[in-house]
Amino acid sequence: MFNLKDYMKKQCEIIDNALDTDMPPETTRPTLIHEAMRYSVFSEGKRIRPILCLASAKAAGGTTDNAIMPAIALELLHTYTLVHDDLPCMDDDDLRRGQPTSHKKFGEANAILAGDALQTLAFELLSHSVAPDNYPPMQLLAELSTAAGSQGVIGGQIEDINHDKNLSLEQIEYIHMHKTACLFRAAMRMGAIAGNADEEQLNALSCYGTNIGLAFQITDDLLDDDKEENEELSCLMVYSQDEANEKAANLIAEAVKSITIFNAEDIEPMTAIANFILERQI
Repeated sequence: MFNLKDYMKKQCEIIDNALDTDMPPETTRPTLIHEAMRYSVFSEGKRIRPILCLASAKAAGGTTDNAIMPAIALELLHTYTLVHDDLPCMDDDDLRRGQPTSHKKFGEANAILAGDALQTLAFELLSHSVAPDNYPPMQLLAELSTAAGSQGVIGGQIEDINHDKNLSLEQIEYIHMHKTACLFRAAMRMGAIAGNADEEQLNALSCYGTNIGLAFQITDDLLDDDKEENEELSCLMVYSQDEANEKAANLIAEAVKSITIFNAEDIEPMTAIANFILERQI
């Protein structure tokens, strides 16, 4: 029987070792920014996006070695979004994963620069990865750039911080798609491309990533609803709790259905992660 806990632990170790190797040490000048970068990256995140990237590569016939650089680039990019999202001018959060946010520990200016440096490092490392022959050489860079830019994460963030008081379902879905699901979709596509997926495989893994990302954000909103004085944008502004739970379950079912073109053994991690996202309590 597939053990998700053991799988996640092993994959996290692989990803953390790669991050530790490819990030500048804290002792490298200027030491303050490298300390700040590492502080946020090694803050006990679950590494779901890079883990999915590695799983996608394997399903497409690739290896961890094929996809490890895209995987850690994704995690660096994701961490930058969290550092900036926590800033006083954004969500103004004091804690992230139970510890002070970057701007609370290092100051706002240093946190901004640490986020900038993480984003830049993501693309620097990814530039060392060339896509297989079936794809344009810079396709991996194109995937992450699209997911991160004004029509991806940044687009979702700006709609989030400038939304109307009376949100529509269309606005919520746009923000969820761009702020969250785009990066999950990129994780699956980058892994698939690194594994030299054919068109059918790429489309299936892309569909999985989109649906998983949307479900992830809905379950996040449901978890956040239990927190006192939560004022952040939420799908519960347009859905009831029961409707949100049903929507998340349908998205997870669609995600799992989309990858049934692969061998059952190859999709065990992705199926288990999908169920984990639906059932998670933290």
